[in-house]
Order: sequence, then structure tokens, then C-alpha cells
Amino acid sequence: MSVNKIDECIQKLLPKLREWRRHFHQYPEVGWTEIYTTYVITQELKKLDGTVVYGEELIQSNARQGVPDENVLEKAEIKAEELQVPAEFIQQTKGGYTGALIQLEGKEEGPHVCYRVDIDALPITETSADSHFPNKENFASAFRGEMHACAHDGHITLGLGLATFLSEHPEEWNGTVTIIFQPAEEGSRGAKAIVANGWLDNVDYFMSGHIGITDMKAGTIAATAAKFLATTKFDVIFTGISSHAGAKPEEGGNALLAAAAAAVHSYGISRHSKGDTRINIGKLNAGSGRNVVADFAKIIGETRGGSTEVNQYMMNEVERMIKASALMYGVESWIEYTGEGMAADCDSEWQHWIASALEKSSLVEHVEPSKEVGASEDATVMINHVQRKGGKATYMLFGTELAAGHHHPSFDYEEAVFGPALAAFIYPLVNNVWREEK
Repeated sequence: MSVNKIDECIQKLLPKLREWRRHFHQYPEVGWTEIYTTYVITQELKKLDGTVVYGEELIQSNARQGVPDENVLEKAEIKAEELQVPAEFIQQTKGGYTGALIQLEGKEEGPHVCYRVDIDALPITETSADSHFPNKENFASAFRGEMHACAHDGHITLGLGLATFLSEHPEEWNGTVTIIFQPAEEGSRGAKAIVANGWLDNVDYFMSGHIGITDMKAGTIAATAAKFLATTKFDVIFTGISSHAGAKPEEGGNALLAAAAAAVHSYGISRHSKGDTRINIGKLNAGSGRNVVADFAKIIGETRGGSTEVNQYMMNEVERMIKASALMYGVESWIEYTGEGMAADCDSEWQHWIASALEKSSLVEHVEPSKEVGASEDATVMINHVQRKGGKATYMLFGTELAAGHHHPSFDYEEAVFGPALAAFIYPLVNNVWREEK
């Protein structure tokens, strides 16, 4: 198939891509609750010539991190039922077994190529401003407090577009392709459970990517991402002793003050000479009344580091602050680790492979060799796993203008990003760019 023909096939898919994007944007679901999202994805994938996997077959249960409590999961099931997801499907995905994958076979034997896209939304209430594009076009979030504010609606769309093209044109590529629709990327919670189930054990080449992130215009692709920050996500519970704040304050153990002290002192952790460091305490809940010494408090937070080593230093220091704060106020503390992302380096070969593959595509204006991310992504768990097994991995960035930054209530991106991004996924496989390696 000629370059012009491939570009034409991608362009024919664009109306469907916009339709998918807007539908997923309208029905966002946060990590491990994406039942409806998974259902729509699997229904589309089952139309194609491939093997579709979801539910407990996809995910290793005890490797999941940050799974919501039963009340949250039950609400997700009720919502899925209201959205007319069949009861059998809800049963297969209930309890936090969301996400899916499809495996397809090309015309001849060849390498195993894996793509990963993420599917979860954020706990953000979307703006009601009339100027916001999803509001103008009537596809804003139907669920208050949940929003696709990080382009994962577009990533799902790219995964479905890729699967559709490869299924319709198996004669154009060789080998086996696995496309993973990963749940619970936000909070770096989902990748580990899929890796633990063996789905990336025999992958030769791995590709993932993100819409936006850097200041590149639509039509520009970064072949590799750099400067991923390792991260640890954590929840801390402080338990003290309740007491009357006026009559018997000395009998209390103030969990609220312990939590506040831990939060404040964590920001005083010394920086590290070997790389960037980050700390954030994002939420604190505590106490029961103005005249009651608080016997319960909870903080949620995260550390990040320019390397896995530096991030571990930050987490060790946070643990020290937590223990010291609990001791200072005479309360108990307990830490739960709810997510993790590693530092990672993309293989440099992809800079040449992506540029050469896209050289003649009319959909891509420019390929940057590399761009810094300066954030965290649990695709790094997959990248590191593939590389340890001898494979080559990259994480691309897809340029677009943004209405507001990622994780903002007014976040939005140009739908013009879909053509170039899908081309960046398709062309390396069709052109068999890694043949030079053999």
C-alpha cells in the first residue's frame, strides 16, 4: 500500500475517530471503575478480526494498586447498569477488573509489537463555560466530578482507530500486534497488574504516547519522550484518641495535628543532588467536630524523582516525617502505597525509525527526535519490562494546541491531532522499520 493510500485510509477514519472521542468524553470514568468505557471498547473490538481479552484474564488481581473501596465500585456498577451495560458484562468486570486488549495477526510471521493506550478519567468537574468546545458541541461530561481532562478519551480513540486499520488491512503488516487499553493510569495504578499477568513478556517492540504535554503544534510528533519522573502514590491514616476538647483535652491524641505536621514537614525534605525531586500532599481529611479532639485523619500524596533512586529517597524521607509526626502527637500511623511509576528511557533507535517511517506522510509536518515530559506515567512500567526482556520501547508525544493545561476543568485539545498521531502508530509497523536492526 502506498503512502498516499495509507494517508487516505487514515483520513477516512477521522469522522469515526471524532465520534468515538466525543462519546468517551461524555461518559468519563475514573480508574478501576471504567465498566461502561470497557464495554464500549470491547464491543468495537469484537467487530474486528482479532482476539479480545478483558476481565480477570487481563489483570493480575493482587498486583493492582489503589483500587477504590467497595462503595465506589458498587456505584460504578449501578452507573453501568443505568447506561444499559449487560448484567453479564458488569459481572465480568465488577470489583475493579476493567480494561481490555486485542491481539491481531498480520499476513506473515514477524515481531510481536505492542501498543498501549490509557482509558481512565480524572476526578475533576468540567467547566460550564459556554466557550468550552465540548459544551459548544454538546459532548461535555455527563457525570459531575469526573472528566477526561488528560486526553485519555483521545488515546482510547487512537487505539480503536489503530485496531480498525490493522484488522482491515492485515496484508500490509507482519507479525503479531497487541493493543492494550489500560485502566487506572491516573495515580500510576494499572500498568503493573497487566505486566504481572504476562502480556508483555514476549514483546519485541513497544509503542505508547500522549496527546499534548509539550508545546508542539498539531502535525508535529516527538519520536521519544525524555525525563520521566519516577513516582510513588501513598495514603496515610492517623488514628488517635477522641476526647472532649474543653473538659479533658489532655486525654486526647490529636490525629489532625499529626497529619497536618506530616504534611507541612514533608515539604521541608532536603532536595537531592542526583536529580529533580517533588512532593505533594493533595488532600487532608480529619476530625468530627469543633469540640472533639480528632481521633482520625487521612492525607493523600505523592513523591516524584528524576530517577527511581531519587524518588525512593523522597519516599523514605516522607515515611520518616510521618512516623515522627505520629510520635510527636501520640497517635498511630499507617501507610498504604496506591501507585507507582518508574523512571524510564526510550530506546534512541526510535528517533530514526519514527522519522523515516513518517517522512512521506502528508499527515505529519515534522518529527522532533525527543521532548522532555517532566511528569510521571505508568507506561514506564511496561517500557522497563520490555527493555529488560530485550525489546525496544518508545513513548511518543503528539502535538496540539491546548485550551488549558492537563488536569484543568477547561482542558481540551485539537481533534486535528488524530491524523498525525494515528500515522505515528501505523507507519512504523507497516514500514517494518526495525528490519534494519536484523
